[in-house]
Amino acid sequence: MARRRLLMLLKPFDAFPSWQPSGLSPVTNHKVLGYLDNRRKVHKDAITFCQNILQKKYVDWDVAFRCNLSQPIHDVDLVITVGGDGTLLQASHFMDDSIPVLGVNSDPTQAEEVEEFSEEFDATRSTGYLCTATVTNFEQMLDNILDGHTVPSKLSRMSIRVNSELLPTYALNDVLIAHPCPAAVSRFSFRIRRNGHKCSPLVNCRSSGLRVSTAGGSTAAMLSAGGFAMPILSKDLQYMVREPILPRVANSVLMHGIVKSDESMEIVWFCKDGLIYVDGSHVVHSIQHGDTIELSSRAPVLKVFLPNPLLSQNMV
Repeated sequence: MARRRLLMLLKPFDAFPSWQPSGLSPVTNHKVLGYLDNRRKVHKDAITFCQNILQKKYVDWDVAFRCNLSQPIHDVDLVITVGGDGTLLQASHFMDDSIPVLGVNSDPTQAEEVEEFSEEFDATRSTGYLCTATVTNFEQMLDNILDGHTVPSKLSRMSIRVNSELLPTYALNDVLIAHPCPAAVSRFSFRIRRNGHKCSPLVNCRSSGLRVSTAGGSTAAMLSAGGFAMPILSKDLQYMVREPILPRVANSVLMHGIVKSDESMEIVWFCKDGLIYVDGSHVVHSIQHGDTIELSSRAPVLKVFLPNPLLSQNMV
């Protein structure tokens, strides 16, 4: 049997600020920086642990930091991300639908630490929503994958077209379309289409932007803004107009809704400048007055090994 080829993709160590003596409040500052130093150590220990496991397996593997990705990932049988959801999201931007990914949460939130530091800072770490593994179950998960005892799920992604031109990045979580200045008004209109035909009225908006999420991203910013969690394997999209300014009564119910898998959302931008943020702030595309943006779930899926609780929720 041929040796499997794996790529381990890492959250960089400089994501954690290092200890820098300063004149700020000495007690609190030292506690925060000491805590962050410990986060860096836990992350490095998790990487070492996973690498030691890989050395025992009949696999060939390579290592890269997520910040060094610039070309599509290919010629591997499995991608292993070590970090949190952000590392998996960044990996997804360089992956097609042929390679599965296993997310390892290198430093899960510890409830007792959140409680201990609650009066000084927020000790919550990455949710690890899409990360199936931690150091405690990584070897078992890897063995199950290599032995074919577990299969990846197919997560829907979102395609983005600007003036009919497909952007190179598919969104796994969400898209935010907004004015470059967060204090400025975003002006746009949108409608839902099916097979090129309009199936909703035109909605004109003045707001702080428009957010559209996949099912996988519906528990992130969308949920925090008052949206709802969708079944993880749904192919629908959820949208929400952010802070609409006095919408007409007839349009108020259209400020938040669903784009079905056979539909698309057409947005026309009416500000001089605008930005499309894809899965956070790292991937950004500029738009201008009159540009038309089309969003749909007609995009290559991402194969992800998901936690069992997520799959169970999908079946409810």
